[in-house]
Amino acid sequence: MIMRLQKLLRLVALGSLLIGTVPMAAHAAAAIQLTDAQSASIQHISDYINSFSSLQGEFTQVSPKGNLSRGVFYISKPGKMRFDYAPPNPFLIVADGRWLTIKNRAKEKGDQFPLSQTPLRLVLSRNVDLLKDTNILAFQEQDGLTSVTLEDKGGTLGGTLMLVFDQKQKVLQQWVVIDSKNRRTTVTLDKIVAGVKVDPQLFVVKIDRKERESPR
Repeated sequence: MIMRLQKLLRLVALGSLLIGTVPMAAHAAAAIQLTDAQSASIQHISDYINSFSSLQGEFTQVSPKGNLSRGVFYISKPGKMRFDYAPPNPFLIVADGRWLTIKNRAKEKGDQFPLSQTPLRLVLSRNVDLLKDTNILAFQEQDGLTSVTLEDKGGTLGGTLMLVFDQKQKVLQQWVVIDSKNRRTTVTLDKIVAGVKVDPQLFVVKIDRKERESPR
């Protein structure tokens, strides 16, 4: 189960946003002591995530090997998400509120995981509190951007996640998933629109339940 989730999280890089699943002992980073100003900046990111019930936009993903993928995404709270990769990437990733499904559209096969076992709760729940739910490992503000590196506080998921927040535009601009081997998957968001009416059918996906496969 852990290895399958690790493949999933490297593919999507969303934990949220997605944190690579590895044993917690693989890294020993300690939470930093935040100043009041830093805590306020992180709270602004939580407030942004909590400010919308639906969201759509475009994304660009760069894998640890430098492979580039593009696509569109949709979020509808609570619990629903769709990451639709453009060809030649055949994968479609959908959360329907209960299950997270990864489908290989070229083969009409896929895999499913309980949504509760992924860090997508950081973005898909009704209310997010990064200061309460995560350990903050690093913080930086430069050129109008706030970068926060964090890990799941519950200890059930490993790896770390860096969120990059644009202070001027007041949007989450980018996230970077860093696994135990320091491999980085970067997702950059663009053309973000909040408050849109999202078709519920976007979060319905069918896969071949007799023969599933995980993305490689």
